[in-house]
Amino acid sequence: QVQLVESGGGLVQAGGSLRLSCSANGLTSSYAAMGWFRQAPGKEREFVASINWNGVTTDYADSVKDRFTISRDNAKNAMYLQMNRLKPEDTAVYYCALRVGPRSNTPGDYPAWGQGTQVTVSS
Repeated sequence: QVQLVESGGGLVQAGGSLRLSCSANGLTSSYAAMGWFRQAPGKEREFVASINWNGVTTDYADSVKDRFTISRDNAKNAMYLQMNRLKPEDTAVYYCALRVGPRSNTPGDYPAWGQGTQVTVSS
């Protein structure tokens, strides 16, 4: 059973930066894709960014493209989300997720999830 643990969330002013980390414990698949999702109060969970097993293919939501960068370090079983030029609308709980299967950015296609880390951007 894979356990995903996020870290790096916090409170930051608009225009600032945060770097989220996700550690995957017990990962046995060599071809696991990973993604970041977020959920704000009263809203559905939405896709933020994803990365394939070797880091070659990445996807970004239009709302974060050119501001966020997803990366992974398979030697460390870790994934990262560098968030720059943060906006108040980025405020949400950010979740790390994992899938093994066809390319997808739909939450329902990711069977493993972390507990989430809060990101709050003040205006």
